[in-house]
Amino acid sequence: MSTTNTNKPTVASSTVTRDLRELDVKTDNIYESLVIMSKRANQISNNIKEELHQKLSEFASANDNLEEVFENREQIEISKYYERLPKPTLVAVQEFLEDKVYYRNPSKEQQ
Repeated sequence: MSTTNTNKPTVASSTVTRDLRELDVKTDNIYESLVIMSKRANQISNNIKEELHQKLSEFASANDNLEEVFENREQIEISKYYERLPKPTLVAVQEFLEDKVYYRNPSKEQQ
């Protein structure tokens, strides 16, 4: 995983075929691994969504007219930037495979 000048990790932007045996090595259970990755993807998605809404809220005004909406290039550029980001699921899988995700299973800890 390489990084760009913005210190954001670069992740494959397309579908990658994964070996299932690679995904369940850490948990010994493919379903547990998938749950961990899906929860992490939800966290990433929510963080991106909050960040985007905060940036776009700076442009919101009470009396927008049609001309102002079409002329706001900064808002369009921000939206395009977030559209180009890798999908949260791809980031979550990459983080899981690189041991960057902390997880625990309380039911396993009780045994």
